Amino acid sequence: MTWPLPIAELLVCIALAAAEAASFDCPAQAQIPTAPEPQWLELTATNVASAPQHGSFGDKPSDADAAVSAPQNLAVTMAPHSEESLYWVSGQANVIFQGRLPFHSPYQGANSFRNSAEYKTSTISTLFTGLRRSHSIRYNTDLIFDMEDAAGRGLSEALGLAGFTNLDVVRNPYLSQTPYIARYQIHQVIGLTNETVSQLQGPFGWAPSVPVRRIEFRIGKLSLPDFFDINDAGSDSHLQFMNWTVDNNGAWDYAADTRGYTVGGMAEYDDRQWSIRYGLFAMPTVANGLALDWAFSRAHGQNGEFELRRSLIANRKGITRVLFYANRAHMGDYREAVQAFLSGTDPTPEITQHEHFGALKYGFGVNNVQELTDSLRVFGRFGWNEGQHESFAYTEVDQTVEFGADLAGLRWHRPVDKIGVAFVSNAIKRDHQNYLRNGGLGFLLGDGRLNYGRENIVESYYNWHAWRGLFYAVDVQHITDPGYNRDRGPAWVGSVRGHIDF
Repeated sequence: MTWPLPIAELLVCIALAAAEAASFDCPAQAQIPTAPEPQWLELTATNVASAPQHGSFGDKPSDADAAVSAPQNLAVTMAPHSEESLYWVSGQANVIFQGRLPFHSPYQGANSFRNSAEYKTSTISTLFTGLRRSHSIRYNTDLIFDMEDAAGRGLSEALGLAGFTNLDVVRNPYLSQTPYIARYQIHQVIGLTNETVSQLQGPFGWAPSVPVRRIEFRIGKLSLPDFFDINDAGSDSHLQFMNWTVDNNGAWDYAADTRGYTVGGMAEYDDRQWSIRYGLFAMPTVANGLALDWAFSRAHGQNGEFELRRSLIANRKGITRVLFYANRAHMGDYREAVQAFLSGTDPTPEITQHEHFGALKYGFGVNNVQELTDSLRVFGRFGWNEGQHESFAYTEVDQTVEFGADLAGLRWHRPVDKIGVAFVSNAIKRDHQNYLRNGGLGFLLGDGRLNYGRENIVESYYNWHAWRGLFYAVDVQHITDPGYNRDRGPAWVGSVRGHIDF
């Protein structure tokens, strides 16, 4: 099927036309309608419709998002969503323009972040659909089906950085740009009590309320960051930060194909102040590959997480999440690859020559978000993995430390606007360093040699709510020692983003 325009461009054109036709003489804060419609959300600094990383749209709602103080009634989508409907239809489009200034680089390799001036544009758009079996709250079944279209490329073809600057970029730029199936899921809620609590509606669950204590099951095609390692201030490349290792835990090599999706199932138990979830998912057949290995007995990714919704500050919201993962796949061993090179067996270190079925890569992560005031939040992450086996599915990070903050525009009467700043420091272990130092190539990194140093990134953004579901943002990133190489950099990357929610 030939599309006259990419989905993203079409949605952008529709939104801009609607915005041009609308009257902007009305007050910034619209009045509550006589019969409130769902597109009018009660908003505070922490309760804004969000759309996180590539391969995902809506954060799983949390108690931190549900807090409402000093409500402002603003429309944040182009079209309404009925609270009582048995079906869900929505869409989003995200366009990011990025440019890089020249930087110091005495040498470059096959997988280097290029030092010349460059600019690239990426687009991603998603159509979310779903159907509920009935109006039952205690025993609810959702059928979810999403289509997606991703186009454009990243700077240097998304190579040369562990913390790459645009999470919307597909890591294989040569994939077809025709629309594809992003998700198909069966989502089952089993309530353990008749007591309910309201939830923020979204494409992964749109019942207006859920049982306080419940079990949830999901099976099908999904993206793991839709449900694991969510951080309300740092998981959203569409309305918050753009960097891979700011929006996700870089040391979490989560099961996924090159577009960010996998197949499998997960179970979750939710209580008043805590939740626990576990899932088993398919791994790709090769590093950063599109094909998945369906033989779960030899290749799979196990993921578990404990979530505690308890604040460190009285009368404020806070959430802490502890994550673990263990992947088995046909993965290579950095130490073996280096030893084969040093012994003369291999002319250059080559990780793919030292892959083994059933190889185990494991790690853990911790993330926290804490509300300080009605408009200010701080957040942080730590991640670690064993680092001897090759980075296989996400990015080349063996340890990461991150902290940051965001500030909503309540003081300047722009409650949906956000300013954010984050610092992340990424590292790799000794075996991984030796592999790159001796000229080895990963699926992202490889300068031909390496003068090792931690890759440190500072990112800041301002996200402006223009009208209803239309948002614009500016973003600046500073990268020290790109690709862990002290001989290169620092690099500056600037971005402009447009986002639409329907």
